[in-house]
Amino acid sequence: MSLLVTTSLVAAGGCGTAGPGGSRDKIQVWALQDPQNEPVIEAGLGLFNQSSPVTAELVTYVNDAYKQKLHVSMGSPNAPDVFFNWGGGNLAEFVNANQVVDLSHALAARPDVRDAFLPSVLAVGRISNGQYGLPMNGIQPVVLFYHKGVFDKAGLQPPKTWADLLSLVEEFKSRKITPIALPGSQGWTELMYLEYLLDRIGGPDRFSAIAAQRSGAWRDPSVLRALQMCQELAERGAFGTNFASINYDNTGASKLFATGKAAMFLMGSWEYTSQLSNNPEFVKRGDLAWTTFPTVDGGLGDAANVVGNPANYFSISASSPHVRDATTLLIETLSSEEYVEDLVNSGQVPAVAGVEAKLAGTPNAEFATFTYEMVAKAPSFTQSWDQALSPAVGTEMLTNLQKLFLSKITPEEFVTAMEKVSS
Repeated sequence: MSLLVTTSLVAAGGCGTAGPGGSRDKIQVWALQDPQNEPVIEAGLGLFNQSSPVTAELVTYVNDAYKQKLHVSMGSPNAPDVFFNWGGGNLAEFVNANQVVDLSHALAARPDVRDAFLPSVLAVGRISNGQYGLPMNGIQPVVLFYHKGVFDKAGLQPPKTWADLLSLVEEFKSRKITPIALPGSQGWTELMYLEYLLDRIGGPDRFSAIAAQRSGAWRDPSVLRALQMCQELAERGAFGTNFASINYDNTGASKLFATGKAAMFLMGSWEYTSQLSNNPEFVKRGDLAWTTFPTVDGGLGDAANVVGNPANYFSISASSPHVRDATTLLIETLSSEEYVEDLVNSGQVPAVAGVEAKLAGTPNAEFATFTYEMVAKAPSFTQSWDQALSPAVGTEMLTNLQKLFLSKITPEEFVTAMEKVSS
């Protein structure tokens, strides 16, 4: 879900403000331009600088420029001291090149900090038994949204099982309502179905094997079954007939959903903020409702597992001359009362335990609390596959997924294609 950072990031795309990298007399903290995150980070650095012998400063980049700049800089004298990343495979690439500091010992010395983070989110910053990244912003799980007004009018309830979902597809088709909005011109929106279905059918270990590039991982029967269910859902007409032309970026799918032309919408938690901005009356009427992804009969995965974007992470470059002070910065700041308060006030749901009272006082408390409890109770939080896999594999996967949803390839052909690009 490469787009799926925050809606504010989308709005921030454009001009760059990056300064020179590799300052030796300051701790340089590299992050993305983001009007939601930047004030929070700046405030945290301000507090740190009041007592630190080394000043920390924030340098920001637009998304695509950042990825390129980071890859070129890591391992060179121009590397940042602290850098923003997506955890998972994105971070593992640098860890495997011995370019990132293992924070395990620092956390062992501060168990209060280690235990402050939600375990399922902290785990995505863990590579090969070392903790290389700490969560620095809010959680973004994928949620099944539904139009309460449409459901109430039809006398229907949101699905609890996959069988329920299939039944609802037929019910809404008979009422000339698109059962599920799908912006299928972008493959990452279809990926959410595959991610959840594989987890429900085979549990999170199946994708862990894929991410670890284990032989035969793509050919696991659970993967094949999940692909078949994705294709069957599209062939049933769950997404209507023109989903391949619908885009998320121009809010096309969100509008279909908000106007009641579609009954359900599987999307990241940022959809709530998007609807607040683009269709505020839909939210004010109480028609925007939400639930968890359905269970699958006979599946091995825990029904409480979630997928999506656990968080973004801060890590420390191994070549930094300020490793000790940068470690202090992350340990003392990211779970501090002030930093967590600022995240909540910015509209985010921190990846920190025990924030229920803070969320209860926010304008959108009901959804924020649902999101928090969904992740806090999740035994596993699988990172979006296109972030967890290498860019080459992720791009090929999304291309083939779009073909699968359009029945241009079979599930078996999808598996063969992914085995080829992953080998």
